[in-house]
Amino acid sequence: MKNENLYNYILGIADNNLILGQRLGELCGHGPTLETDIACTNISLDLLGQVRSFYQYAAKIAGDGRKEDDIAMLRKERDYLNVLLVEQPNTDFGYTIARQFLFDVYHFLMLTELEKSQDLTLSAIATKSLKEVSYHKRFSSDWIKRLGDGTSESHDRIQMAINDLWTYTDELFHQTEADKVMVAEGIGVDVTKLKDDYYNQVGNILEEATLEIPERKYFQKGGKQGIHTEHLGYLLAELQYMQRAYPNMEW
Repeated sequence: MKNENLYNYILGIADNNLILGQRLGELCGHGPTLETDIACTNISLDLLGQVRSFYQYAAKIAGDGRKEDDIAMLRKERDYLNVLLVEQPNTDFGYTIARQFLFDVYHFLMLTELEKSQDLTLSAIATKSLKEVSYHKRFSSDWIKRLGDGTSESHDRIQMAINDLWTYTDELFHQTEADKVMVAEGIGVDVTKLKDDYYNQVGNILEEATLEIPERKYFQKGGKQGIHTEHLGYLLAELQYMQRAYPNMEW
C-alpha cells in the first residue's frame, strides 16, 4: 500500500464512529422515551454517515479494489483500531449517555483540529461532521446534567456509569505510529494536546451535574493496537452477519 500510515490513521478515526454507531443502533426501539429513542438513532445515523466518507477515502488510498463495505464488514476483530470506550455495552441508559458524553467531548475537539489538516479530504469531512457532533455533544451533556442533578436514583446510576467508563478515557490521547507520522506531515491531529482541555470540559459538566470526577490511577488501553475487550467480537458478529452469510450482497 502506497500510504499505509494515512490508511491506518483514517481507520483509527473511522472505526470509532462505526462501532459507536452500531452500539447506538442496538437501542432503536428501546429508548426510555420516543423522543430520546429517535435522538439516539439519529446520532447513530450521523456517525455511520461520517464513517462512510472516511471509509470511501480509505478504500481509495488502499487502491486494491476494496470498497467501503469491505473495510467496514470484512475485517477481523484485531484489524479494528477503535478505542475501547466506544465498544462498551449499553448496560442501561446511564451507561449509554455516559459513554456518549465521554466520547463526544473528545470527538468535537479532535474534529475541530482535523479541520485544519493539510489533507483537504480529511479537512472537508471534519468540517461537515462538526455540525453534527456539536449537537451530539450538547445532547449528551444535557442528559448528564439532567440525570446527575435529577433524582437520587438517576444521580447514583449516572455516577456509577461515569466511574466505570472513566478507565477508558485516557486511551483517547494515546498516539499510534501512524498518528505520529501524520502529525509530523501536518495531516493528523496531535491528540496529546487535547487532553487538558478535554478533562477540563468534562470536569465542568460533571460539576454542574453534581457528579464527582473519578479518581483513577490505572487506565485501560489496547484498542488502538487492535487488542479489544470481549464485547467487540459479539458486536462484530451481529454487524457483519449479513455480509458474511451472503457475500457481495447489495441492497
